[in-house]
Amino acid sequence: MVKKQGKALFSIVFLISVLLASLFPVAGSNNVSFAASSYDYVLIFPKDRYPETGAHIKDAIAAGKSDVCTIEREDTRERRQEALKGYPPKKGYDRDEWPMAMCLEGGAGADIRYISPSDNRGAGSWVGNKLSRYSDGTRVKFIVK
Repeated sequence: MVKKQGKALFSIVFLISVLLASLFPVAGSNNVSFAASSYDYVLIFPKDRYPETGAHIKDAIAAGKSDVCTIEREDTRERRQEALKGYPPKKGYDRDEWPMAMCLEGGAGADIRYISPSDNRGAGSWVGNKLSRYSDGTRVKFIVK
């Protein structure tokens, strides 16, 4: 009788452990369901078309900035002002920010790089066109290739 109760208790504890492990993935694990829930769409950014912007995004992500943009258009102007504080305009250059001001992750603390206006504005137009169909709150993972 004691052996049966021990086996039953072990089975219950094991089942609970398996259920909890599936609900709370281990940090750093390659849990596909957890990773898939951290963004809604993937956008492949064409570095060959916009090399300066692509390099900036890639470097900023490598330095720890978010690779996911949560679209939030309403406060874009305010986030851009916060991001660009301390970075005065330079003749012949645009100030590129990552994460972008249209992203909830943008604003104060964004990575800023001076790049050519044609690259920056072309990239901005390209991204804006690609993201125009997505509503605010949509999480887009950027991959630079």
